[in-house]
Amino acid sequence: MEKNKFDVNSLIGFVLIGAILVWMLYLQKPSDEEIQAEKQTTEAASNQKAASQSTESDAISLGGATQEMTDARATDSLAVEELKNRLGSFAYSGTLPSAKENVTVLENDVLYLEIKNKGGYIEEARLKQHNTFDSIPVYLIKDGNASFNLQFSAENRLLNTENLFFEPTLSQNGDNQVLSMKLKTSENAFIEYRYELSPNDYMLDFSIRSQGVEGVLDTSQPMYLDWRLQGYRHAKSITYENRYSRLAYEYEDESFDKLSPTGEDTETEKDVNWMNFRQHFFSSMLLTDTPFKEVQFTSIDLVEDEEVDTLYTKQYRAKMLLEPKAGGLAYDMNMYYGPTDYQIFKQYDRNLDEAMPLGWGIFGAINKYIIIPLFGFLSGFLPAGIAIICMTILVKLLLSPVQYKQYLSQAKMKILKPEIDEIREKYEGNQMKIQQETMKLQSIAGASPLKGCLPALLQIPVFYALFTFFPTAFDLRQESFLWAEDLSSYDTIAELPFHIPFYGDHVSLFPILASIAIFAYMMMTMGQSMQAQQQPGMPNMKFLMYLSPLFMLVFFNNYASGLSLYYLTSNLITIGIMLVIKNFILDEDKIHMRIQENKKKPKKQNKFQRKMAEMMEQAEQQKKTGKR
Repeated sequence: MEKNKFDVNSLIGFVLIGAILVWMLYLQKPSDEEIQAEKQTTEAASNQKAASQSTESDAISLGGATQEMTDARATDSLAVEELKNRLGSFAYSGTLPSAKENVTVLENDVLYLEIKNKGGYIEEARLKQHNTFDSIPVYLIKDGNASFNLQFSAENRLLNTENLFFEPTLSQNGDNQVLSMKLKTSENAFIEYRYELSPNDYMLDFSIRSQGVEGVLDTSQPMYLDWRLQGYRHAKSITYENRYSRLAYEYEDESFDKLSPTGEDTETEKDVNWMNFRQHFFSSMLLTDTPFKEVQFTSIDLVEDEEVDTLYTKQYRAKMLLEPKAGGLAYDMNMYYGPTDYQIFKQYDRNLDEAMPLGWGIFGAINKYIIIPLFGFLSGFLPAGIAIICMTILVKLLLSPVQYKQYLSQAKMKILKPEIDEIREKYEGNQMKIQQETMKLQSIAGASPLKGCLPALLQIPVFYALFTFFPTAFDLRQESFLWAEDLSSYDTIAELPFHIPFYGDHVSLFPILASIAIFAYMMMTMGQSMQAQQQPGMPNMKFLMYLSPLFMLVFFNNYASGLSLYYLTSNLITIGIMLVIKNFILDEDKIHMRIQENKKKPKKQNKFQRKMAEMMEQAEQQKKTGKR
């Protein structure tokens, strides 16, 4: 999956070192022991020279890939002196036991981490219980796609910790694994990264502290923590995954914001509590107990052509301004590497669920307090596909009273059609009078079109909440149903030898079936409306009847098959409910008799109806006056 990069500079460096060694052998013909010692010294000196050149750079490349440098094996006094000359006090490490490209492993049942000596940051983060769409383990960090760098000034030098060696110490705190990474200026003076990982947990404690370096750190110059990451692709659909990969963050007041998911977006924000480099179903997060005073966020969309296979989806960066305390550093933080799962996020009670696109306002509330708990309960003992069907049935039954009122209003309008046709014929050419008399008839019969629209509007929050739920439902990931291998991605019944814009290079069956069901439903609901003549200013119902199924067919071809399964089930149930209401509950003859009885009774108009009638009468009078 990953691509190996050829480093020309490293190759040239090794060639030069080899040439020097051959020349020394030719002139001095030393013993084997002397040759080995000289090789180690030369390699260490070359490595530290490259490190010093990197620390003198003013900016860190936004690409996120750490600079590859020759492997140091500094074990003698000459290497120590070279480091001190180049990097000052922060090169101190006694005999430099950490000045090797070694790593320390922290792991539990769900998370595997490798922390490297050089830089002291996580160079590999693997989720042990999850795989990508092509059965490769899910790596959030691997092969230099991330960097975590503390930039500060000391002894008239601008230093970057990603180029310096930390000394690791691994210990236990109860059942927790603790790793202390110390960047030393002396035995008792250092900057420390401290990692603590609990069993069966995706979140680890992380802190940055300093001790005894108050006279070395130049606190008059700004200190930055620079975190960069290129998000690996994990899903089958690049388009779908990239749409839901986004940089999100929370302010100190618990308000929430995010960068654009497309193009390049940069924002500088104040007082930030946490940030999430979201990769659709997986998240890399940094949380702090002391809000960062200022953070510069950057997000770049790396998917230039969705038809071409890609390794990365997004490029993220957060450059955080750190505030010194008593001449040193003291920040308590947390790191999270794991699923973008609402149920897991809620366990931490840190408002992390705001990082998920569950919808705003009432839509998000419906998801959080109804849809997610209901689906979580059903999927606890049912296969995911069956759980979707059962949830859809329950939702439709819950909304059936609303749908009954909607269909009752449509039936009344159908019964009134002959009388409305008479009004149109009687006042042909006088559209204002037709509308006035039609409204009067509908008011007397209790068959206002508004009564048919309101029930439909009441269902919109539920429909939209479900629309936002399925793309974020981690429980659907890699769950199969019928011909769909993964309900969180599209199903495929045929591969196309070409790519169709907006549609893709495959054919999904669930969207096709859902489109047919939607068309049948709209034929039932709009068919009777289209029997009447099309009124000026009204939408073309026939056009809408074809537009919705077409939209489902085209744009849902790349969406999660679980969402298409929901729409298919929902419309089939709706058609069934409407047939039951029409054939077994509603009696059109009785409705007609009731309408005729209502017409004989004096009907009291409400304030709105009276106002509308007055306005239409005034318009009619003005029209007559104008004709005279």
